[in-house]
Amino acid sequence: MAVAKRNPLRVLGPGILVAATGVGAGDLATGAFAGGKLGLAVLWAVLVGAGLKFVLNEGLARWQLATGTTFLEGCVLHLGRLVRWLFLAYLLVWSYFVSAALMSACGVAAHAIFPWLGPSADKVVYGLLHSAVAVVLVELGGYRLFEKVMGVCVGLMFVVVVATAVAIVPSWTDLARGLVMPSIPQLHGEGLQWTVALMGGVGGTLTILCYGYWIREEGRLGPEEITTCRIDLATGYVMTAVFGLAMVVIGSTVHVEGRGATLVVELARQLEATLGPTARWMFLLGAWAAIFSSLLGVWQSVPYLFADFWQLTRKRQSTSRSVRVDTRSLPYRAYLLAIATLPATSFLWTGFRQTQKWYAIVGAMCIPMLALALLALNGRSKFVGRKHRNSLATSILLVATLAFFVLAGWLELQGKLL
Repeated sequence: MAVAKRNPLRVLGPGILVAATGVGAGDLATGAFAGGKLGLAVLWAVLVGAGLKFVLNEGLARWQLATGTTFLEGCVLHLGRLVRWLFLAYLLVWSYFVSAALMSACGVAAHAIFPWLGPSADKVVYGLLHSAVAVVLVELGGYRLFEKVMGVCVGLMFVVVVATAVAIVPSWTDLARGLVMPSIPQLHGEGLQWTVALMGGVGGTLTILCYGYWIREEGRLGPEEITTCRIDLATGYVMTAVFGLAMVVIGSTVHVEGRGATLVVELARQLEATLGPTARWMFLLGAWAAIFSSLLGVWQSVPYLFADFWQLTRKRQSTSRSVRVDTRSLPYRAYLLAIATLPATSFLWTGFRQTQKWYAIVGAMCIPMLALALLALNGRSKFVGRKHRNSLATSILLVATLAFFVLAGWLELQGKLL
């Protein structure tokens, strides 16, 4: 009944936020690189990657709705106090590198659209400007304005990138074959690495934890909302998968070199030669929307995690905290300002070779740790109840997710460190 009475846009809101926040410059580049190197044969990997992230996020939502506590609180209560401080260390490092990368990517994308002071200076100026605009939107508009702005960005990036892919797809037959006939092309021993990178790059890492805070903003607080969240998340990850498929198609047709947002700019230049100047501008706008929505999503959501951590360091007043994190609280606002400013002091003025290496190391740890925690917490009836514990199929998928992302992390780190 709850789903039937609710506005469909409200049902799908948080899932769309997951899609928007999880797609950034790195995801654009990974899809384009994989498509350029392996072609359409690896489209299936996008679907698998999105499916694995859905399993993780559904488990996180199911825990919260069944227990009334956030997943972070569950880990601290049931997996030991050490988890609290390990999480804080991880959160600080992850926030630093991701914030720096997002500001830089926004600067590069904005320079491609409106060149002003030169590439290096524009990266700094535009990066800081995007960060400041995101802070203002979060501070003044709250969750509802954030949701509306993200919806506009999602619509722009989705329509533009998918329309571009449809316009240049080389073969619909090969596209269908790549979706339903799994294969990994041999590429001097790198075929597996690129396929794993493509699967792992779909749908974000630490930001999937923020879905729990968004559904609280929507008033979803009990087990009866689990079905609603499954529909919501399925919609979000379908959008994420379609976007990833579109980038593989574009990359398989337009071959360029580059890294991160720079690669996106080069893609736009190549598209101009194929489809004309209008296509270049539209693709740049869509790519900018994808990158800025990722930055805005991180700015709004990651402070939830720190504020929740802060509450966990204080004396608990009840056995359940089915309440929203106060976005006007000092911990939330302080962390928002920190991620919007401190990373810029170093990485906006330097290259990103080291940044990307360490970000790869940090990001490689996140998903397998979440899968392991979900197996431990959602697998026990005394925590979530017999009705809401992991089914056999879910447990198998979580084990597969754990195994896959351990492999993905190892291959990623091997490529970065060796």
